[in-house]
Amino acid sequence: MVAVSPRPNLESGLTDEDFARLQFTSVLYYLHSTNPDNGLVRDKTQPGAPASIAAIGMALATIPVVVERGVLIREFAVKMVRRRLEFLMQCHQGPEPDASGYKGFFYHFLDIETGQRVWECELSTIDSAFLFAGALTVATYFDGESAEEAKIRTLATALYERADWNWARDQGATLTHGWRPENGFIPYRWRGYDEGLLLYILGLGSPSHPLPPESYEAYTESYEWRNIYGRELLYSGPLFTHQLSHMWIDFRGIRDEFMREHDSDYFQNSRQATFVHQEYAIRNPMQFEGYGEHCWGFTACDGPGWVKADVGGVRREFFDYVARGAPFGPDDGTVAPWVVVASLPFAPEIVLPTVRKFAGMKLGMTRLYGFKPSFNQTFKDPDSPTGWWISPYHFGIDQGPVALMIENYRTGLLWTLMRDCEPIVRGLRRAGFTGGWL
Repeated sequence: MVAVSPRPNLESGLTDEDFARLQFTSVLYYLHSTNPDNGLVRDKTQPGAPASIAAIGMALATIPVVVERGVLIREFAVKMVRRRLEFLMQCHQGPEPDASGYKGFFYHFLDIETGQRVWECELSTIDSAFLFAGALTVATYFDGESAEEAKIRTLATALYERADWNWARDQGATLTHGWRPENGFIPYRWRGYDEGLLLYILGLGSPSHPLPPESYEAYTESYEWRNIYGRELLYSGPLFTHQLSHMWIDFRGIRDEFMREHDSDYFQNSRQATFVHQEYAIRNPMQFEGYGEHCWGFTACDGPGWVKADVGGVRREFFDYVARGAPFGPDDGTVAPWVVVASLPFAPEIVLPTVRKFAGMKLGMTRLYGFKPSFNQTFKDPDSPTGWWISPYHFGIDQGPVALMIENYRTGLLWTLMRDCEPIVRGLRRAGFTGGWL
């Protein structure tokens, strides 16, 4: 068991029970959308969707939550985790185009039955990082003396330590986005602030193939510190980039060199970013319908589609799945409730009333899997019960942030747990973090 302290009662008309219900229905996704034969998790609720390696990692990370909350018995959770990790370790790693991964990393999407690559997708460093973080979560949580729990620790450690982080640099200082067997490394690198923060901490913390410190220095050298709406912050447009690393790591009071220079930390930075998103919606420079004090949250999410249309005499351009951001876009009127919930630890005073507003908008807060991941009030849809577009599917990578950040707000469970994760602690120290709980 992990010792955690509960949060005080919630405000804004929402109770702790409301968030417990939302958390519960969110994690049901991972129970309902997992192949029981191998533990692979479907990318989204669309029939026939493949498995997502990132969703598998987030499903693993939610296991301590469902055990501590009494959703799963610990001994059965152990069996589920062990089966999943055993299958992943057995999946073929090699340069062949139909392998599951290469050099310890995994392809973004896998066939949910065989575990083989689908769609000629990329070998993804960031999605593999979410898998490794989930594996390290269960390795840290299942600390018992039984053979089953010891097996989890062995498998999770082997999965993480197999990744060749220096190969993924492709002879450069920074990590590449990934690789394809057809044409080699993707010509994009993780530079500047984003969810790649977790990627570098994991790479630096590896005992087998550790990144050199100069990799992290190269990642941070293109950071953009800006003043937006009178708020000083390290800029990144999509709100999810300010959240995903924080699902595992408690950044309160710990600082790297960059944050020491700016007298801030990454937690406070995410708080500032959350307020920037709300302020952008209040100002609503493109005059999208619905935006306001209690309707905001722009991130990578599903959208109405690649469509241009005249709406109320204004020519509008709408997008499908794209990384929306604030205040510099892209923006097409699409809002993501899940990304607002995932900011709960950072800025509860504006998240709580916004969630209360969403709860009254027929977006499914109390229904299976919780809030629909995105909606657009400007894009009219006569077939929708609301009259405007709502995403028809739930995504595995959206459910994890909701469940985990609610738990971090309620009890700090993941943050407390991962303070005892040696690779995370080692990676933070190698990146130059000091202070606080470190």
